Amino acid sequence: MMYKYSTLLLLAFFLSVKSFSQQHAFQDEIDAFKKLDAEKMPPSKAILFTGSSSFRLWTDVKDYFPGYTIINRGIGGSTLPDLIYFYKDAILPYRPRQILIYCGENDFAASDTVTVETVVTRFKQLYFMIRKDYKKIPLAYVAMKPSPSRQHLMPKYVLANTAIAKFLKNQKNSAFIDVYKNMLAPDGNPMNDIFKNDNLHMNAKGYAIWQRIIQPYLLKD
Repeated sequence: MMYKYSTLLLLAFFLSVKSFSQQHAFQDEIDAFKKLDAEKMPPSKAILFTGSSSFRLWTDVKDYFPGYTIINRGIGGSTLPDLIYFYKDAILPYRPRQILIYCGENDFAASDTVTVETVVTRFKQLYFMIRKDYKKIPLAYVAMKPSPSRQHLMPKYVLANTAIAKFLKNQKNSAFIDVYKNMLAPDGNPMNDIFKNDNLHMNAKGYAIWQRIIQPYLLKD
């Protein structure tokens, strides 16, 4: 009897260790958001920026859009499945007046087996998940950007951007924000001077381009 009890305790221990080790890669970032919200919940009817590191690293985004109330909940390195997984934590609670999504780049970067169809399907899943709770608020998708370090993925970005734009064109209160073409040099390659040293994330010049293109889509308070 004691042997069975010890075995059960040991099994419970290993299961708990396994559960801990399988904590989602971005759980710490979500927990940080929850802590901020507990200290002071952002105002409702704000504009929610959600997505991957191009949003997360835009830490001074409010300075680019004076007169707009913005909540930045970008999750560094996230994919569309990550946004779906954390939907109830990173999107649902904020009751925004508008949602902007930037995500999909990392889906392709994660594996060569990820197809354009897969990414577009993932986006649609997230879109309809949001629409169940926020049926009428404006929702916009910011196009996957071209960057020097991921130039090999640009053909996939173009196809996925095109498919998502086509899908959103047929959806109410939805928009596709095309930042892609405005980040290309005359030779069709990504501009070099708008990126940080990693050739992936943007510097202030890159975000200035985004500001110019995104602002016309934003709703004023």
